[in-house]
Amino acid sequence: MSGREITYLEAIREALRQEMQRDERVFLMGEDIGVYGGAFGVTLGLLQEFGEDRVIDTPISELGIAGAITGAALTGMRPVGEIMFMDFITLASEQLVNQAAKIRFMFGGKATVPLVMRTPMGSGTGAAEQHSQSLENWFVHVPGIKVVAPATPAEAKGLLIESIRDDNPVLFLEAKLLYKTKGEVPEEPYTIPLGKADIKRAGRDLTIITYSIMVKRSLEAAEQLAQEGIDVEVIDLRTLKPLDKDAIIASVKKTGKVLIVHEAVKTGGFGGELAGVISESEAFDYLDAPIVRLAGRDMPVPYNRTLEYHTVPQVENIVEAARKLARREV
Repeated sequence: MSGREITYLEAIREALRQEMQRDERVFLMGEDIGVYGGAFGVTLGLLQEFGEDRVIDTPISELGIAGAITGAALTGMRPVGEIMFMDFITLASEQLVNQAAKIRFMFGGKATVPLVMRTPMGSGTGAAEQHSQSLENWFVHVPGIKVVAPATPAEAKGLLIESIRDDNPVLFLEAKLLYKTKGEVPEEPYTIPLGKADIKRAGRDLTIITYSIMVKRSLEAAEQLAQEGIDVEVIDLRTLKPLDKDAIIASVKKTGKVLIVHEAVKTGGFGGELAGVISESEAFDYLDAPIVRLAGRDMPVPYNRTLEYHTVPQVENIVEAARKLARREV
C-alpha cells in the first residue's frame, strides 16, 4: 500500500479512468452518468475528460442499457454499464441472463462478452423498498455471469480493473454505505484476481464468512468479541462467483464453527450455498456446532429508518450470534 487514502467511491472512479486511459475500447453507459456524474457521483468528471462518445447518458431503460453493452461487447468493445439502483436490474435481467450469460457457451468460446454491469446495492440510506435490495444470489444462480462484491476501497479498484479486463460478463456490486469509507489505495493500476478470498482477520474460535458491507461490521464485531476472549476469523469472499472454496474449507477445518453473514434476505440467500459447500466438503467432519446463518429479514426493506436498521444484520447482531455459537448456545 502507498499510504494514500481515498474513498471507495473515488477508488471506483479511478479504476474507470485508468482503464479508459489504457484501453480506448472501454466506455461507460448509464442513466445520468454524464453531466450529473451518476446517482452517487461515481462517474463525476469523466464526461469532461473523455467526451460523449465514451461516457454515454442513456434513456431511462435498464433493458436498453443491458442490451446495448451486450451488443457492444460482442463487437470487441469493453463496456461498463451502470444500473442506478440494483433493484432496477430486474428490468435488465432478460439481456443479462438470457443473452450475455449464454452467448460464449452457445458459440463454443468463439465469441466473448467482456462487459461489466456496475450497480449499488443494499439498505441504509432510507431509500425504501424499491431502492434498497440485495439481489446478488439471483445472478450467482446463472451460469456464465461472474459476481463481485468488494468490501474496501483497495479491493474496489483492483477487482473492478480485473473485471473490465475479463472476457466474461461481470456483475459488480457496490454497497451504498461503503461509498464514503476510506482506505489505502495504490495510485498505479493493479488487479486483484477474481475467485480469491481474503482473510481479513485470523482467528481460532470460529469463522465468519461474509462479503461487501458485512465485512466491515463483522470486523467491528470481532474486535468486541476479542475483549471477551473469543477469537474470530473473518473471511471476505470478495467474489461470490467464482467462489474460493479452498479458503472457506481451510478456515472451517481450523476453527470448527461457522457464522455466515450477509445483508440479503435469508431465504434463498447466498448463505445457503455457502452452507452447502461446507456440508459437502471434508470440512463437515470438523464442525463442532451447526452452521449458523445471519441475514436480512424475509421482508421488504422499510422506509422508516428505525425499522430499516432492524431489517438487516448490525454489529450487535453479529456479536450476539457469534457469542452464542462460540459458547455452543445454538
